[in-house]
Amino acid sequence: MEDLSARCIRVNPEYAPSVSYLSMIERGKRVPSIDMLEVIAEVFQKDPHWFLDDEPEKADITPDKGNRGGIKGMALEPSFLFSNDILQIAIPEMLSQTGITGRQFAHLLIRAHQESHQNHFPDLERAAEEVGLKRLNLSVEDLMDIARSMGLTIRWVKRSPQEVVDELGISAKQVVTSFFEPPGSIYLNEVLKKYPTRLKYDLAVYIGHCVLHSKEGLQSVLSIGHTNSWESDSNPSSELNSRDILQAWRDFESSFFAGALLCPKVPFRQLLDRSGYEIDVHLKAGVSPSVAMRRMTVVSPYPHWHYFDAYGQNKLKAVYRGNGIPLPWGNMRQVNDPCQHWAVFRRLSEPQADSSAQISILNVGDEPRIYCCESMNITDPAGNNRVLCAGIDLNPAIDAQGGDAIQIATELQSLCVNRGGSAAIPHHIQKEFTTIARILNINWIERGLMSEARVICSRGANCPRQPSCYQNCEDAPQALSLTK
Repeated sequence: MEDLSARCIRVNPEYAPSVSYLSMIERGKRVPSIDMLEVIAEVFQKDPHWFLDDEPEKADITPDKGNRGGIKGMALEPSFLFSNDILQIAIPEMLSQTGITGRQFAHLLIRAHQESHQNHFPDLERAAEEVGLKRLNLSVEDLMDIARSMGLTIRWVKRSPQEVVDELGISAKQVVTSFFEPPGSIYLNEVLKKYPTRLKYDLAVYIGHCVLHSKEGLQSVLSIGHTNSWESDSNPSSELNSRDILQAWRDFESSFFAGALLCPKVPFRQLLDRSGYEIDVHLKAGVSPSVAMRRMTVVSPYPHWHYFDAYGQNKLKAVYRGNGIPLPWGNMRQVNDPCQHWAVFRRLSEPQADSSAQISILNVGDEPRIYCCESMNITDPAGNNRVLCAGIDLNPAIDAQGGDAIQIATELQSLCVNRGGSAAIPHHIQKEFTTIARILNINWIERGLMSEARVICSRGANCPRQPSCYQNCEDAPQALSLTK
């Protein structure tokens, strides 16, 4: 109701309802005037008559935050084979045979937990709000004051970027941005003086460790570019132990806390609402684009989001799939036939100065789904080119407004396939998407309509284009992997 009241004020402040008045309308204690109803109808992109009693009720466009979106699982049957005793024996053997390290498996478990909860962790949000007092755009000085109040000492050191080679033999630049030395010293790389948003993030992570874990198991090193030092051992092992799982979970909690501290939920959501979820909102919030885009997936009332952070040599630094979008690359292994039409790949191969929006159609299981994403290139402090991509699944929004998402997706997919893989979006579908864009208040959906829609796939071998792109993928392979 806070969001709706704020949206109504932007449409017409004279007739916009307050939060308390909306509550009374919802409980049947007040009836809105015609002028007020027209304002509310404008927000929901409906005719005012749609709200009257003789109209059938429609599903809410903001489903329960706790649902699993598009996340798919498997039935653990027969149950005796999936008992704790059997799994404790089988999982280490599986990791040994597949070459996945225990730390990588820990991150996979955490990501599955994160996606199944669709980034909804109210306890971590509250802990961050108690420390930051829900202040948006905290300064570096504010964060240093908070750190010092917790008994942390801050010192500066010099660390230069270095070339590192990962387990796949791919070279990338890495720079250690900060590290912790017991019992309470934080060492910050002087390079961060040129990157205040990254400096604020590092400080927020250490504050999170202090608040959540009283410095116990405090993450010792933060770095940019290659896999963080705390994520990889000098001798990676498939051995799975509870210490790795616990450390990885604490690191996730502290990272989530950092985002919540820097972008508190309600103020940041209000800022996004005023800005139409534009990516450059990070400038007003005083955070990096990656923090702002990750927080979008958390604070938006619409739960069906995904987020990718791909960098350097076609590797994935972070991924979130609250809408269940399939990964277009291998899971911690090389893939020679990624679909090159994903926005994240196109931006890696052809960097652009501005962000760009793309409407895509992708088969998920046996059904076509429509995704819209906004992507941007950045250069990190280590000198690596990275691509950040945030996107949503449009199908639930279309269905919630009484449309037939599968029918629209099938029509658009057929049109694209018949025209070589991409096509201009027909006017009647543009009208449908424009309504959704204005209800969700996401400006880049409308910008995506200005370009052709593209058919994408999870692998080149599954390419629905005619002729298929698979042969091209084989001729010019790109090795991609998932590192976190």
